[in-house]
Parts: sequence; structure tokens; C-alpha cells
Amino acid sequence: MSTKPDTKPKEPGAGARLLIDLGPLVIFFAANAWRGIFTATAAFMVAIVVAIGFSAFRYRRVSPILWFSAVMVLALGGLTIWLHNETFIKVKPTIYYATVSGILGFGLLTGRNYLKVLLGGAYPGLSERGWQLLARNWAVFFAVMAVLNEVVWRSTTTSFWVGSKLWGFLPATFFFALANVPMLMRHGLELEQAAAEPPVPPSQ
Repeated sequence: MSTKPDTKPKEPGAGARLLIDLGPLVIFFAANAWRGIFTATAAFMVAIVVAIGFSAFRYRRVSPILWFSAVMVLALGGLTIWLHNETFIKVKPTIYYATVSGILGFGLLTGRNYLKVLLGGAYPGLSERGWQLLARNWAVFFAVMAVLNEVVWRSTTTSFWVGSKLWGFLPATFFFALANVPMLMRHGLELEQAAAEPPVPPSQ
């Protein structure tokens, strides 16, 4: 009796998701420390293409948020290198944060929770009210981060801006995700099953 091969996409574990989502950023930071922002931008572009290729080959799927981030990195990174103007890569997080915030906010206003569509399996047991509150919280958080990125890159040096991404924005995203856990538990989150899942990817 023959059996059909399993064609269902595999789900990456927490470690693999962090590698896929944060690996390109780590390479960006390392390359910036080595050779500056333009080398870092080129390395970022290559790394995010590799991340997409790895995700597609190993897990047979690429998350929408990774596709979105990759398009922005390649477009704005390409402009950064072509025009030798670091403004384009600096404004990328602003566009990313503002767009995600807008999509989540628009979804809530029109009765569609896009965060649940994206991360439905990451928070088992979470009620509809919990999903609504989580989407609202992330929409507000990303809007604030967009404003902060604009303030930082326009008023500080490139080195300070890169440092703020590594030591400020990235930790803030994880701490914000953790700060939402008590609320999620009050609305049905099964924490033991969700423990292996990462928070919303901070790819930016």
C-alpha cells in the first residue's frame, strides 16, 4: 500500500523562528560595527534573502511579515547603496512600524483581526476578546515605535541610531510581548502550550 508524501508545511520551532526573523538583523549589526552602514545594508539584503530561502526550503513556507520586511529591505537598502544615502535604510523601520500599525488598526475598525490570521497558532486558547486586545496593543506599540524611530534617526548620529535598534527597539519589543502575557492569560491563553512560540517578530 503506497502512501502519499507529507506535503503539509512544517512549523519552525522557537529557535528556528528567531534565527529566521532575527538572523538578518544580527548580521546587520555585526557588519555595521565592522565596516559601517553601507556594508551593513548590503549584508542585511543578502541575509534576508538567505533567510527567505532557508524558510522556503526547510519549512516550505515564508511568513507574510518576512516577505514584507524583505521587500522593504531590498527596495530601501538598494536605494541606500545606489544613491549612497543612508536615509533610506534609516526610514525603513518607520515605514515598517507605521504600516503594520495601520494594518492592525484598519483590521480592528473593519471587524477583521489580521494579527490572529498571522499568529493564530501561537496563542492557543486565546479568546476573541483577547485577540482583539492584543491586536490593539500591538497597533499602538508599533505606532509609538514609528514615531520614536523618526525622532532618533533625525536627531542623532548613525552610530547612535544603530545602537538604539540593538539596545532599545529590539529589547522593547520583547519586553512589550512579555508585558501582554498576564492579559492574555486572563483571556484564555494556555501558557504551557504557547511557551515554545516567540512573540510577534520584531523584524525591522
